[in-house]
Amino acid sequence: MSNTIHKSMSIAKPDAYHTSSTQKLFIGLGVTGLFILVLVLYNLDITSGYILALAISLIIIGIGGFSIDAYLNKIKGIKNDGVWFKSISSRGLMGWLTGVVLTLFYIVLYFYPELLGLAKDGDSNTGLIALFDPLSKLLSGNPASQWFVYGTLYTIAIIAFGFKFLLKYRHNRYQQLRTSSVMFFQLAFAFLIPEFMARLNSDSFSLPYYDLKNVWPLNYYNFEQYRVDSMISAGNIGLALLIFGIASIFIITPILTYKYGKRWYCSWVCGCGGLAETAGDPFRQLSSKKLSAWKIERWLVHTVLVFVVLMTTAVIHTYLGYDPNKYWLTKDVFLALVAMFLTLVFVLTMIFKRQELGKDAHYGAIGYFVLILALISIHYFSNSTHLFLFKAESLRASYGFFIGSIFSGVIGTGFYPILGNRVWCRFGCPMAAILGFQQRLFSKFRITTNGGQCISCGNCSTYCEMGIDVRAYAQKGENIVRSSCVGCGICSAVCPRGVLKLENDSMNGRINPNEILLGNDVDLMDLVNQK
Repeated sequence: MSNTIHKSMSIAKPDAYHTSSTQKLFIGLGVTGLFILVLVLYNLDITSGYILALAISLIIIGIGGFSIDAYLNKIKGIKNDGVWFKSISSRGLMGWLTGVVLTLFYIVLYFYPELLGLAKDGDSNTGLIALFDPLSKLLSGNPASQWFVYGTLYTIAIIAFGFKFLLKYRHNRYQQLRTSSVMFFQLAFAFLIPEFMARLNSDSFSLPYYDLKNVWPLNYYNFEQYRVDSMISAGNIGLALLIFGIASIFIITPILTYKYGKRWYCSWVCGCGGLAETAGDPFRQLSSKKLSAWKIERWLVHTVLVFVVLMTTAVIHTYLGYDPNKYWLTKDVFLALVAMFLTLVFVLTMIFKRQELGKDAHYGAIGYFVLILALISIHYFSNSTHLFLFKAESLRASYGFFIGSIFSGVIGTGFYPILGNRVWCRFGCPMAAILGFQQRLFSKFRITTNGGQCISCGNCSTYCEMGIDVRAYAQKGENIVRSSCVGCGICSAVCPRGVLKLENDSMNGRINPNEILLGNDVDLMDLVNQK
């Protein structure tokens, strides 16, 4: 029996928030693996495959051993013990230091890769990137780049922390399935398959790098001229990739979102979501639930979406021609098709879904008219080299810099310990905005609630990574149908009363904000049966 005096009045184990000796040992092993990678930055002559294997093994063993001791030796159930008492997960000193380190790493990775040892002008790699050369040559036959290093570390993080997540939520089958899914898609579709495709390249045949799980507008670069040319020149396989990219936008994505909601992508496939759900899991409670944050989220994410649609249209417009005798898809025809498609979506939404949109219909109208005016401006003020008054290449580079690098990388991941694990998904991801629009208006997915059993503990709202006040819906017995909801199911997993349930059902009665579930003015049994 311990003689340590604890001043806590809690009936739970007072020292439950402390790190055990076993956990400290495995933390030490993981830090040792990271330390080896840091040592290589100083160009020490230890850049061999064995050293890389040792460093990666220590990191994986460290995370895995920590996870086993932290969760496997406890009974199944909620394991968020003391999350607000830990410095790293409550915006304490360790949290801020972790955020600073991650942010600095992303800045160096994106803008100063030479500091990591990236070679220039045909020289050999050095430092950290040289350490990954053996693995890169094994998979693709090419020397490593900073993106290969990043992809490897990214995949290791999802696999290792995914194992931790599987142990933590081993009582919940849904969490087991979706976590296994994101681990698989990251390892196979985002990491291994693109590298194997590069190995197939030869002097007479070249396949473009293609992350099969990335869908426009995440792969905003996919319709630039050099990408389109490379896919066409790759023959039938390249043409199939191009057709797949287009089909994924207009056919595959809408169908899957209709059946399962945006969770099929954001929580089961997406690499950004995969990292947020695994490595970012300790920070999910830091997502702001304030009304002001929700307003900023709605404006910002849809502004990014409007900008992405405009930029993609403008980029394709720059390399199309004017002569209809050569190609039927001329600049003017393309702009007209885009305008017609946007008008069709806008009109159908206003006719059939105006009631469900409510006040958001005004914002949708604003976005629509902004896009139409922009298309007219492209017609009159753009040519093959300029978009509006700017050089096409400069505008594309600026978009890639601000959205693709700063927002999704530096802020999106570096700010996990400060703003929560879904900063990019909430405020900047255009894919999340498109899927959210589809989910809100014509998806079968919803989270149903049983208000009569809710005890208002607040677990659901606390651990909602998208900043949704789930408890407010649960207390009223309302279905939760929000554009931002990624269907992670954590709210349901941490609910001690089984109040929340993820469902795919008919569209009838899906959105019910005006129903009064308590009182004599509603036939409760009839209402429940209708659902």
